[in-house]
Amino acid sequence: MSSDNDLLVGAGLVVSVLAAAALLPRSAKRDRGTDIAALPSRKSRPRPGASVRAARRLNRAAGMLAASVLADSSVEHYRGSFKNKAMYTPLVVSALTLATSAHGTADMRPFAHRLRDGGYLLAAATGLMGTGFHVYNVTRKVGGFSWQNLFYGAPLGAPMAILLSGLLGFCSERVRETSRSRRPHVFGLPAARTIAAVTAAGLLGTSGEAGLLHFRGAFHDPFMAVPVTLPPLGAAMLLNAAARDPDKTHDRRHRLTRVWMWLLAAMGFAGVGFHAYGVSRNMGGWRNWSQNVLNGPPLPAPPSFTGLALAGLAALGLMREHPDA
Repeated sequence: MSSDNDLLVGAGLVVSVLAAAALLPRSAKRDRGTDIAALPSRKSRPRPGASVRAARRLNRAAGMLAASVLADSSVEHYRGSFKNKAMYTPLVVSALTLATSAHGTADMRPFAHRLRDGGYLLAAATGLMGTGFHVYNVTRKVGGFSWQNLFYGAPLGAPMAILLSGLLGFCSERVRETSRSRRPHVFGLPAARTIAAVTAAGLLGTSGEAGLLHFRGAFHDPFMAVPVTLPPLGAAMLLNAAARDPDKTHDRRHRLTRVWMWLLAAMGFAGVGFHAYGVSRNMGGWRNWSQNVLNGPPLPAPPSFTGLALAGLAALGLMREHPDA
């Protein structure tokens, strides 16, 4: 009976989010702070430029995060035998978000898409609900919020990856629909700096999740300290870039930040290799992959850093082309 209720709740969530998204483009235009009558018609708007390039970069970042969530939740929820039917939800939603991001990456038009908006809003809502489920999973265990339950219960930070994917994708649609003659805004704030701040918060949260699990592993390998040191430094660089006065910001000042973002992107892929090595060190190695992949370090988790780094690069690129964004 509870499974049927979970499915009904999930279906209701999908319908409500898509219905809200259908009304979003009209309301979004009213929130721009610019008279719509003064804007050029769709046919006479400038050709796609910096805003579309930044939007497509954000689509790629959202897609990378969605791919990481899809693979990671598939493994982890399979290990949990899908005991709760709601555990299928992140698989479906992350696959939808990945397809949505691929569509956005290929779209060269400077207009927001209603279905993409709906898909990204659904991903964000799923991340919020998933966090609630994971908090409940930890608190219902004996001892509540204890180190034991935080180590071996549902990971509290995992659902936030699909939330970030949806939020970055939603921001991409707001940036995309900005004409070349106007400053890109997100929620009434300068787009590039807002995205940089959101990405920095995501890097800090993801680094904290990695730190918790690597602490469980006693940091037995020195390289386990990398994802808890490099991302916070990258987050500080992004926050510094977001806080700078646009009139005093020069491209060369962000050069180190861009290099650091590329370093974090590479770190995400390198992390998969380190986790694969960790799997091979378990009894039976890759010959016993069906058990060791489930019990070893999660292979799909590190690319979430790559997705966030791509979002940081998108924010810096938009900041370079629109210094006041």
